[in-house]
Amino acid sequence: MSAASITSLGTVMQIAYVPADFDAALAFWTKTMGVGPFFALDHVQLQDLKYRGAPAQIDFSMVIGYWGDVQIELIRQHNDAPSIYKAWRDEGREGLHHVCILVDDMAAARDVCARAGAVVVQEGKVAGGGEVIYVDTGGGPGTMVEILKTGAGGREFFGMMRDAARGWDGTDPVRRLG
Repeated sequence: MSAASITSLGTVMQIAYVPADFDAALAFWTKTMGVGPFFALDHVQLQDLKYRGAPAQIDFSMVIGYWGDVQIELIRQHNDAPSIYKAWRDEGREGLHHVCILVDDMAAARDVCARAGAVVVQEGKVAGGGEVIYVDTGGGPGTMVEILKTGAGGREFFGMMRDAARGWDGTDPVRRLG
């Protein structure tokens, strides 16, 4: 494995979808797959948000749940601002949108991505001092990678969600967060 490969950044911890029918996708994951509970983050506010290098005003929400140790994320965009989510929807795509890798050093991650030939298409700052980039690795559908440096308490926040999934009995499948 080359030091300039995306794999060198760490293990994929999330698989994410931008479904055409968000409610149907959520029902599939909770009822058919038994994944949950999902935690809803409505109208996510990222700072310094950019799409293809230009400032962006993307209004989106997500739900996050765990299937064992793998995070499942469903995303829906509420406005028509240019974004990786809108581009996906406009192209009529379904299926895997991106995977996510957690990192501690975003500068090093950006360097690895650049040396691997991956292009940053969307980026922003997350609450608590974190940062997120989405890179297109050029391999076709499902090859976009989210690189996330969580803000303060972010890994513990994900741990709370993972712990809630252990032994989940199917009740209260969507839990709203602030």
